[in-house]
Amino acid sequence: MNSTTSASVERARQFLAEGKHAQAEAEARAVLARSPGDLGARMILNASLLFAQRFTEAIPVAESLVESAPKEPAHWMNLGTARRGARQYDLALKAYTEAATLGASGPDFAFNVALTHIERGDLEAARSLLAAAREQEPFDGEICFHYALVCYETLRMDEASAVLAQWQTLQRLDSTLIANIGSLLTNLGEPRRAEVALRQARADKSATTGALLTVISVLERTNRLAEARELMDRLLADPKTDLHSPERMALEAQLLQREGKHAEAETLFTRALPGKEEFHLRYMRLFPIARSLDALGRYDDAWRVLTEAHASQFDAIQRQSPQWQVRAMPDMSITARGCDPADVAAWDHAGAPSTAESPVFVVGFPRSGTTLLELALDAHPQLKSMDEQRFVQDALDDLLAAGVGYPAKLSDVTSDILARVRAQYWARVAKKVKLAAGERLVDKNPLNILRLPVIRRVFPNARIILAVRHPCDVILSCYMQQFRAPDFALLCRSIESLALGFRRTFDYWYGQSELLTPAVHELKYEDFVRDFESGTRAITDFLELPWVESMLRPAERAQAKGYISTPSYSQVMQPVNQKSVDRWRRYEKHFGGALPPLEPYLTRWGYAGK
Repeated sequence: MNSTTSASVERARQFLAEGKHAQAEAEARAVLARSPGDLGARMILNASLLFAQRFTEAIPVAESLVESAPKEPAHWMNLGTARRGARQYDLALKAYTEAATLGASGPDFAFNVALTHIERGDLEAARSLLAAAREQEPFDGEICFHYALVCYETLRMDEASAVLAQWQTLQRLDSTLIANIGSLLTNLGEPRRAEVALRQARADKSATTGALLTVISVLERTNRLAEARELMDRLLADPKTDLHSPERMALEAQLLQREGKHAEAETLFTRALPGKEEFHLRYMRLFPIARSLDALGRYDDAWRVLTEAHASQFDAIQRQSPQWQVRAMPDMSITARGCDPADVAAWDHAGAPSTAESPVFVVGFPRSGTTLLELALDAHPQLKSMDEQRFVQDALDDLLAAGVGYPAKLSDVTSDILARVRAQYWARVAKKVKLAAGERLVDKNPLNILRLPVIRRVFPNARIILAVRHPCDVILSCYMQQFRAPDFALLCRSIESLALGFRRTFDYWYGQSELLTPAVHELKYEDFVRDFESGTRAITDFLELPWVESMLRPAERAQAKGYISTPSYSQVMQPVNQKSVDRWRRYEKHFGGALPPLEPYLTRWGYAGK
């Protein structure tokens, strides 16, 4: 290497160190034009292209470095990163494996491999790598955020919250990462902590477009639509904004959908669709496309899109949870285990909390109007709700950990064990909601309908509200939603599987109810939305509470709460209406095989022939 070339390489290296990637690239290319084999210039060019996220261009440069020095792990790592950026995930993992064989290790290496697993949909592999990386670098912002994100995506909510408990002490935080942390905290049901992060990201004058898009997404998700639109319009007016990025188009489409502009929304969502080579990601756009098509009256097109959406989500679930490759839908084994009548007769409720000291449980099949009901209840000064939580399932897990034979041997539970399980339940609640003196908790989780034995044994004096809705409307609504939990998402893969799941759920509920005799108020959705005041007054009578007018304004309550965790978060912002009644008729031709299993409940609830 002559002195001129050496000086040029050193100048390129200095540009790279200063973050002047374009200048570093130009200087490196100038060197390579004179000396094509210069290793230092190729390394700088490769790094410049990676920093600029020009991954496809970086691949041949990284491959040439590997050919020149095949025993250097850093070259294999850079090749893996370039391939990951170009979405060549299997090839990326091969490069990373070679790097590991040559001795590559450490938290940064694990982080890059984990990102590859995240992007290819293998979240469990990513979680394992990120957990190890976090042990080595417990204050690295990128590692901690992605670890929390993977915990959230794999339904480990408590772990995700714990990782971000002291997020402001993390290192390497920029506006994009802070906005992402705010978004994740919102999804974890921690809006106050989220607001701190979002406000900080929004106030950053140098905030990236990606950071601002994340803020807009949270504003939409928390029903702050005017703020979301104002910020989006500001971005659209900024010449630096990439108007054609899929993320920007999808978010604009979401706002248009909320504004009732469904034709424009459908067009933009379609333009933002991942390609067929990323089939496992398409469902995230396909479900909202179907909603706009439904609103436009294009029901056959909506059904076609929904069919593809479920196939795409199934592909994603198989990547995330390989065990689902051998099962097409959940087995719902919980419905096969009921209480023993002789055992129930021996239950001792001594020392159990009174009705006023117990939660109010709201159960039903998902999409039966439980969110509307919850908001009406939450508007009462003596009631307080929380986002849907698995605390009843946690109580069941606590019973099982104590060696209890569930559900056939619940008479064996001692008063000490019951007291401990209740204390653990309330400790979990306290992390989500603060109850003032005289306030009763509303524990709304529809699928607690499958855990009646737990409720009756732990809180025998609790009042339960069962939400009932036309089974076909319920099933259609479930089919049109994107659910995160893999087991329920798979139950929703077809109208027929939903019908069977619905039937097994209510067979179990009514079978156990007959034996356990809970204090239950059945609330029929159609009657509730037709005469909202009468239905609400009946509930307050059942709960032995005084009547308050604020319960008739659930939309106001939704606005005040901000974040609502269920898919109904946008619907409950509207005045109570009957728009969703008999919606299934638009798709009746697809219900043929689903109707026979539903017949007993169509008859029981008075829907037969309607």
